[in-house]
Amino acid sequence: MTTATRFTSADLLAFPDDGKRREIIDGDLYVSKQPNWHHQVVCGRLSGLLDAWGLPDTRGMAAIAPGLILADDDDVAPDVVWASTARLAAILGTGGKLYAAPELVVEVLSPGGANARRDRDTKLKLYSRAGCDEYWIVDWPRRSIDVYRLAAAGLTLALALRDGDTLTSPLLPGFAVPLARIFAGLPTTED
Repeated sequence: MTTATRFTSADLLAFPDDGKRREIIDGDLYVSKQPNWHHQVVCGRLSGLLDAWGLPDTRGMAAIAPGLILADDDDVAPDVVWASTARLAAILGTGGKLYAAPELVVEVLSPGGANARRDRDTKLKLYSRAGCDEYWIVDWPRRSIDVYRLAAAGLTLALALRDGDTLTSPLLPGFAVPLARIFAGLPTTED
């Protein structure tokens, strides 16, 4: 009989600082390469746009790849998060990590089927259980954003935005950004 290793947040501290992104979901370890330029451009743009909307009147703040520790065996680094000022005060803990769900989590798809499945299935379930109000999955080569919103059954697909559409959210009143602005200058392939 074999027993699977169940990883915890403490295990993440033991790994070398080798440039790989390690996350734990339901005790399973996921390792991915450093994101590429295009991925990070999208993260930066979304974070900047969210901050531009939320900071002038202190509605909230965005961050790129913060530590999000939802349980000892659920320790992830979403690409972008946005939290209201009130929620941030409640969830920001020691070491600058978040210890409960922010209102909004954004994952920008990385190349490869395993990465897409993790963001579209595994992380969707995790963020749903955690109580995120919205979850955006961004596919920059396809110029699309899928918007999931919290409902009675958890996070459910509310919008499938494509090039030419405008990203809005009831969570962020007055926030309206054309997808063309988010994806401007980026190629339509991963190459």
